[in-house]
Amino acid sequence: MEPKSTHEFSIAPADVAHEFAHPQPPIAARKPVEHRLHGDLRVDDYAWLREKDNPEVIRHLEAENAYTKAVLQPTEAFQEKLYQEMLSRIQQTDLTVPYQLRGHFYFTKTLGGKQYPLHYRRPDSDSSVVGAQQVAPQLGTQSSEDLLLDLNALAEGHSFLGLGAFEVSDDNQLLAYSTDTTGFRQYTLKIKDLRTGDHLPFHAGRVTSAAWAADNRSLFYTVEDLVTKRSHRLYRHTLGELGPDPLLIEEADERFRIEIERTRSGAYLILLAASHTTSEVRYLSAGDPSGEFQLIAPRENAHEYYADHHPKFAAAPNDSSPSDVFVIRTNSGGRTFRLVAAPVSSPQRSNWQQLVPNRPAVMLSAAQPFRSHLVLFEREDGLPFLRVIPLTENSKDLLQQSYRINFNESAYNAAPGMNPEFDQTHFRYSYESFITPRSIFDFDVRGRQSTLRKQQPVLGGYDATLYGSERLHAAAPDGTRIPISIVYRKDTPRDGKAPLLLYGYGSYGISMPVNFSSNRLSLLDRGVICAVSHIRGGGELGKPWHDAGRMRQKKNTFTDFIASAEHLIALRFTNSKKLIIEGGSAGGLLMGAVSNLRPDLFHAVITHVPFVDVLNTMLDVTLPLTVGEYEEWGYPQIAEDYFYIKSYCPYTNLECKAYPEMLVKTGLNDSQVMYWEPAKYVAKLRALKIDANLLLFKINMGAGHGGASGRYDYLREIALDYAFLLQQIGIHS
Repeated sequence: MEPKSTHEFSIAPADVAHEFAHPQPPIAARKPVEHRLHGDLRVDDYAWLREKDNPEVIRHLEAENAYTKAVLQPTEAFQEKLYQEMLSRIQQTDLTVPYQLRGHFYFTKTLGGKQYPLHYRRPDSDSSVVGAQQVAPQLGTQSSEDLLLDLNALAEGHSFLGLGAFEVSDDNQLLAYSTDTTGFRQYTLKIKDLRTGDHLPFHAGRVTSAAWAADNRSLFYTVEDLVTKRSHRLYRHTLGELGPDPLLIEEADERFRIEIERTRSGAYLILLAASHTTSEVRYLSAGDPSGEFQLIAPRENAHEYYADHHPKFAAAPNDSSPSDVFVIRTNSGGRTFRLVAAPVSSPQRSNWQQLVPNRPAVMLSAAQPFRSHLVLFEREDGLPFLRVIPLTENSKDLLQQSYRINFNESAYNAAPGMNPEFDQTHFRYSYESFITPRSIFDFDVRGRQSTLRKQQPVLGGYDATLYGSERLHAAAPDGTRIPISIVYRKDTPRDGKAPLLLYGYGSYGISMPVNFSSNRLSLLDRGVICAVSHIRGGGELGKPWHDAGRMRQKKNTFTDFIASAEHLIALRFTNSKKLIIEGGSAGGLLMGAVSNLRPDLFHAVITHVPFVDVLNTMLDVTLPLTVGEYEEWGYPQIAEDYFYIKSYCPYTNLECKAYPEMLVKTGLNDSQVMYWEPAKYVAKLRALKIDANLLLFKINMGAGHGGASGRYDYLREIALDYAFLLQQIGIHS
């Protein structure tokens, strides 16, 4: 069935959102708490909402949920329609493209009616699987398939399930995996014997990463602090040994977190200690699990480096013979990083030899070594690129002999896929755009040819030719060009009257990808234009782009977003009465800040797990993440940082004025942005705002930062968001 064109939908005036009689919203009690710092007095009327064990707090949150449900009750039929519509586009029984690892193909299946995937493997000798050339095994269960994990079974009795570590021992007999059943991102590590299906008598709590040594008996794992959730300790568990696991390393600096992993070659264990601006790497031979970790280079302020390994590298410019090296991505020499090689025998910085120079306009985001080639993940002008470097006996100028995989769309996302085998001669990557469904390719390095293995099915007759996508640029107040990615149905009029959903994030150097979403078709087919503003503070243009939107330049993030909205209005994509904005977490901070700065510019706001109480949170060192976040937001014990944060903090800067319609969402078990931040924000905003616009607050009482974990539950959350959004612009069907 062909999607309906825009003009087939009746769009009523914006005030139809108020045609129903609403119950009265819950009003939180005011219990003032005074704070004084740097001679500045702040009064927090709603600090009591952080008392999670207080029955009064839970009653208030449940009252907010009841109010939201009552207000949105007239949209429930529409929510169901949207849910069924989105569900109808999904191939519910499906599987992933298998990846090969040590004689097996690993893949996951989803089954109709099941919330979570099932993890399988089968031998690569199975005639139904032909190496990297096969697209996927048959959907029916084969006798040679081994079920490794059924996440549906693990989720029984829980409203949430998250899978963390998934590491198979070198002999393929043991699986170390970790799960979270609350949404608090607190994972328990277990070991399953894949021969018998039984679990070994071992478990460890609060695990953040895990890696096997080559002896198939030693499992290294990192754990987090109980209160602050900082990953700070490294342990080794040895199968069959009694007593507590030995503590190997403890990271004392509260800015740093640690993570353990194996190099792609499998030869070494790598322990990374990293803050937001500095990193340090230790290594240990995977064949010597009882040995001591050695340091590659000691940490230096603002120096970030990340290491992998290549056992026979023939590309060192001053070395005619192949050597055993660490391949290191480093920002020593430029904020956008360069690539160097360091001999494993003496990896100190004085021995680093440059492989790929720093290029100021090109961000080197990652490097993956294979036996016969390197693959670099780069970003330039806001777009991702994959660069392949063949390794030969005469490899001297790596950049000159390299080449990029070509992509033709003006806005897209490309990223490395599952490539666990070091000796493979192909490279798996994913590609998608706003109009091209997610596609998995294998790139033959020798033949320089990409082969499509699978494209995400979109049921119901999806026709990509009905949609258009563009890359635009807005001018920030200081003249900086801000990229905007936009998608629309081609028959949507560009007369300034179309509704538009603008998304933003802009923090931590994280890039907002241009991803395909079959769910988004429910908006596009109703005439809604969708756009992403790639504002400063993100990583779209590399580390300098991040630097320009953090610390005491954070306000650039907000003015960039406002400039993007104004640019889209000037180009007649929409108008302020039809403009809806959305963001989550640090993107929720963005939503709060721009709503304070320009409430007249936006008709409605959808904000997820919003980081809106920045000042109070950054002053509380007992909370998860706080100390490490000083390098992103500033250290408020310094007066200049304190007053700068205070000047934009959404909660602090709420005023008696009119605000847009709002839907605020959070999870009670959020460990990244505590539930009380949006709870306090909504309570204060209710007391101050002078308009009659909706302010809805929905709390998932059994989830955390990422919302619902089950795919059907998550789809219902999106249906609610879409129903609210469409209701605001007068679309009810």
